[in-house]
Amino acid sequence: MNGKAPLVVVGDALLDRDLSGRAERLAPDAPVPVVDDCAERTRPGGAALAAYLAARDGRDVTLVAGVGDDPASRALRRLLEPWLTLVPLPLTGSLSEKTRILAQGRPVVRLDRGAGRTREATDAAREAVRTAPAVLVSDYGRGTADALRDVLAARPPLVWDPHPRGGTPAPGTRLVTPAEKEAHGLAPRDGTPRRDLHAAAHSAAALVRHWRAAAVAVTLGARGALLSYGEHPLLVPAPAAHHGDSCGAGDRFAATAAGLLADGALVAEAVEGAVDAASGFVAAGGAAAVPSADAEPVPPPDEDDPHALAARVRTAHGTVVAAGGCFDLLHAGHVGLLQAARRLGDCLVVCVNSDASVRRRKGGGRPVTPLADRVRVLRALACVDAVAVFDEDTPERLLADLRPDVWVKGGDYAAADLPEAALLQKWGGQAVLLPYLDGRSSTALMERAAEGAR
Repeated sequence: MNGKAPLVVVGDALLDRDLSGRAERLAPDAPVPVVDDCAERTRPGGAALAAYLAARDGRDVTLVAGVGDDPASRALRRLLEPWLTLVPLPLTGSLSEKTRILAQGRPVVRLDRGAGRTREATDAAREAVRTAPAVLVSDYGRGTADALRDVLAARPPLVWDPHPRGGTPAPGTRLVTPAEKEAHGLAPRDGTPRRDLHAAAHSAAALVRHWRAAAVAVTLGARGALLSYGEHPLLVPAPAAHHGDSCGAGDRFAATAAGLLADGALVAEAVEGAVDAASGFVAAGGAAAVPSADAEPVPPPDEDDPHALAARVRTAHGTVVAAGGCFDLLHAGHVGLLQAARRLGDCLVVCVNSDASVRRRKGGGRPVTPLADRVRVLRALACVDAVAVFDEDTPERLLADLRPDVWVKGGDYAAADLPEAALLQKWGGQAVLLPYLDGRSSTALMERAAEGAR
């Protein structure tokens, strides 16, 4: 037993397929890209993806969904069989398939086929929902939630992930999770909707009342999520802005929120955990990076691990930037330096001296701010992607592990004071100086504070 509560997912299963290749030329007979050397990969989609992700989190998962005996349904069964229990509902037509064609990792076109809908509920499905300790509804508008609406209404689910073509969530649902565009489209109209936080808050509050839900969390992509209980909303920002493949992020959000609620978390805690999980999901590559059915479970990536971050950025052919210092009293000069450093590449790792290292360099009265607080403040900056700590007098050993492409120091250093410059050259990196804002320094701040105290 791993201590995680079991979860029943009710919804519409899909089969997703990616054909990924390279596009370097146009077709001779039409101005369309030619995608060469396509690699094909299939994965669960829709409610099946939410259930699959929850199962790979280590949960005991049961999926109640319309699945037939067509080729797509058989392929989906093979993907799901090792990981969860499937309670199939009869399907009219063939299972819906969605095929994306990607070039250089970016979608070029999507092909849809199969319009199967859940025909009716079964006694086995009703019993699975009726006896479930926790239920997530992943409604893609293909009839499963409607077929089981009477059971869901009698026992409202923890989370309902809605779709514009689906029905309304069961009254009493603890958390409903529409995307921003869905929330604006589903909320009762009282004027022209705007795409901003005010409009999201207005739509969320209206949907709490309209759906008679305990709470609504509007997912805002790279901005995080806005949680409303009907009045003053809570904005849960994403830990970092990732603008990669967001396909499947909504399923990751809903599966995480439902699991956390099932484990006993408060709604706000569940939304915060779901935002973190969805952000990490996009950072790792989105749906295209969902592990295959035969892959062993691996721990989720630690978003605060600087070495893992540098490895991911290098794998994506990005530029890793590192900057170093004590950052004892963070001031405007530091912030300006770090913001400028972040603009030089695709991630910024800040290498910060430990308390012992600061004492050896600055004297017995330093640092003024202990390491844990310095790290927390640095991580809170939007321009900082990760923080690494070193205990030596210089960060050379840490840099040898990180191998950044660019190493940044403040302009109050001379070239002779940068022993790291020669080290960077060993792997083709570059050490650069960036100017500080004039008159800003930790020493000056402490001197002024001491004068004020006197």
